[in-house]
Amino acid sequence: MPKAVFLDRDGTVIEDRGHLRDASEVVFLPSAFDALRRLQERFLLFLVTNQSGIADGAITRQDADKVNAHVVAELARAGVHITDIYVCPHRRQDGCCCIKPNPHFLRDAATRYGVDLARSFTVGDHPHDVELARGVGARGIYVLTGHGEKHLPDLAADAAIAEDIGEAAERILTLTHS
Repeated sequence: MPKAVFLDRDGTVIEDRGHLRDASEVVFLPSAFDALRRLQERFLLFLVTNQSGIADGAITRQDADKVNAHVVAELARAGVHITDIYVCPHRRQDGCCCIKPNPHFLRDAATRYGVDLARSFTVGDHPHDVELARGVGARGIYVLTGHGEKHLPDLAADAAIAEDIGEAAERILTLTHS
């Protein structure tokens, strides 16, 4: 069974610049391309992103899809393959089953792609990205980019913390080397 890394988009792979409407607003974090190229040697890669701006009317689903397609295309140009992208278009108060930390999308990946969740990881800049992993027996790594510094006090004391996606990738590869 393949293992996977489930990556938050904004603040983890690209800069968190609010609700993105257009591909021209996308700025990749400096270590993203190299980190993801290294991870894909041993893991399937997925993007899992909460886009509450859709429910709020700040952006449309088409805006989000256009931005996501651009992110995936730019990663592909850099030699990185994203297996799938999962988008929750709801607000937290909507009580949907797909907003992180609910493991809906991870369970979908396990069913659809045969992912072994117990051997997988999540990486993100919000405490719910780490909680997402715990919900399915995976391991979460919290990055200090994006909103990471801001939400650090809200993080569980035993959470694994990395400076950025590059350091998170290094930790994941070290943990799974043996």
